[in-house]
Amino acid sequence: MMSKVLIVMGSDSDWGKMKDCVVTLKDLGITPEVKICSAHRTPEQAAKLSKNAKDNGFSAIIAAAGLAAHLPGVMAAFTTLPVIGVPISAGSLAGQDALYSIAQMPPGVPVATVAIDGSKNAAILAGQIIAGFDNKVAVKLTLLKEEMQDKVKIKQEKLDKILEEEL
Repeated sequence: MMSKVLIVMGSDSDWGKMKDCVVTLKDLGITPEVKICSAHRTPEQAAKLSKNAKDNGFSAIIAAAGLAAHLPGVMAAFTTLPVIGVPISAGSLAGQDALYSIAQMPPGVPVATVAIDGSKNAAILAGQIIAGFDNKVAVKLTLLKEEMQDKVKIKQEKLDKILEEEL
């Protein structure tokens, strides 16, 4: 059975910041399903999506929102699945308000929080959670981390060459 993650965004304007999340999940072999849902404008839809997520085969929820950013918390209130919040940069505080709204959850309703506009890390975190019970995802995560190490190694080799030539 293929692992699935539900992605909810407060608005279609969040898509540009959430596209990396979808791409990364697919790269990890995880099926993303993306929905637009507002904690304030469609609260009943948010509750229904969250309540039914586990029965619909999802292993985690990634919720993105800007400004007051209540969507991740609302999703967490209605499920036992892990919820990862992505604060979206918007408004005069450039996402800081969203970051605090998502990170400062009350006891009993945790939301894992990534950096402002950190949707790729949200996908990787979801992958790490899923890797605990899905070996295929664990292997793909291992490969991803090895690729990151290789890229750093190549950068170091380039820097070493520059330093050797210039000094």
